[in-house]
Amino acid sequence: MRVVIQKVKSASVTVDDKVISQISKGLMLLVGISTEDTAEDVEKLASKVLKLRVFEDMSNPPETKTKWYGKPWQKSIVDIKGEILSVSQFTLYASIKKGTKPDFHKAQKGHLAVELYDEFLKKLKSAIGSENVKDGQFGEMMDVSLVNDGPVTIVWDTKDK
Repeated sequence: MRVVIQKVKSASVTVDDKVISQISKGLMLLVGISTEDTAEDVEKLASKVLKLRVFEDMSNPPETKTKWYGKPWQKSIVDIKGEILSVSQFTLYASIKKGTKPDFHKAQKGHLAVELYDEFLKKLKSAIGSENVKDGQFGEMMDVSLVNDGPVTIVWDTKDK
C-alpha cells in the first residue's frame, strides 16, 4: 500500500457539490492499493500512520530558535487526539514510464481494493474512534481540499524496506 500523508489544519471531500467529509487538525491520507497488497500491508500502514510523530509537543519549547511553536516531531495523531481524513486513490500506482498516458496495471481492481481499504479504515477507527476517522467515497470522482500545516507531506509504501 502506498500513502501520501499530509499534516493538515483542515481538509474536506466533496462529491457532486456536496461536502461528505471534513476534519480539522489532523492527517489527510491519500491511499493507494496495489495488486500485491495483503492484510499484512493494511496492518503495517495503519500502525505507521497511528504512530507517526509529525505534531508538536506544545508543553515544551523547541531547543533551537524556530518559527515553530512547541517542540516539533514529538506527537502522533493518537497523542493529540486529532482527526484523519482518508481518501482511496488508485492513481498512486500509475506508471508513466512509457508514453504519456498513465498505466494503472499495478493498482488493485476496485472490488478487491475496497476490502483492504475498509479494513484499513476499521483499524484506524478502532484506535482513535470512528468519530475521528472520515473518508471519501470509494470509486467516485471527488474534490479534495486541504490546508497543509507546515507544509508537512510524507510519501510511504509498505513495500519500502
